[in-house]
Amino acid sequence: MNNRQEFTKGILRENPILVLLLGMCPMLAVTTAVENALGMGLSVIAVLTASNIVVSLLRRIIPSAIRIPSYIVIIATFVTMIEMAMHAFFPDIFRALGIYLPLIVVNCIILGRAESFANRNSVGRSILDALGMGVGFTLSLLLLATVREVLGSGSFLGISLFGANFQPMLVMILPPGAFLALGIILGIVNYIKQNRALKEAR
Repeated sequence: MNNRQEFTKGILRENPILVLLLGMCPMLAVTTAVENALGMGLSVIAVLTASNIVVSLLRRIIPSAIRIPSYIVIIATFVTMIEMAMHAFFPDIFRALGIYLPLIVVNCIILGRAESFANRNSVGRSILDALGMGVGFTLSLLLLATVREVLGSGSFLGISLFGANFQPMLVMILPPGAFLALGIILGIVNYIKQNRALKEAR
């Protein structure tokens, strides 16, 4: 697999949310607004990239018996750094993300990439993998957040789109709206994948 494929696999073929269905808890919780989704996505990209680099560098040093606890300590270190930086420079987003920001420590995407990829590959390939997976995760968050904010609040990034007469679908910014919007998006993605597979089979 070349470098371009290594990067794009996390965006398209192995998208952590739309294909692998990982990281669903923050996906559903923080996508009431595009700004929150962007903050979470960038945080995950930073933590995923930094942890992949460290795990790849130490992959021959960390004993197999304590591999997973070591990964968690590495990830928790970077999450704490991101949390402190966001608290200092972006307090509104920090408050909006709440408990879901420190919970990045146990995000199965980050731990999974450390175990299944960074532990077995070079630093360069681990960075590409992390960036691809992180960007794929962030784009999925932004897609769902855009649908929910536009339909549920009539705005995008807090900017009103439809004027005072718009009647928002309030359910879209509530938990049921997250499941509804995600279900529709996943249905569209699966429909496109099935059509593509049928065309390739002909």
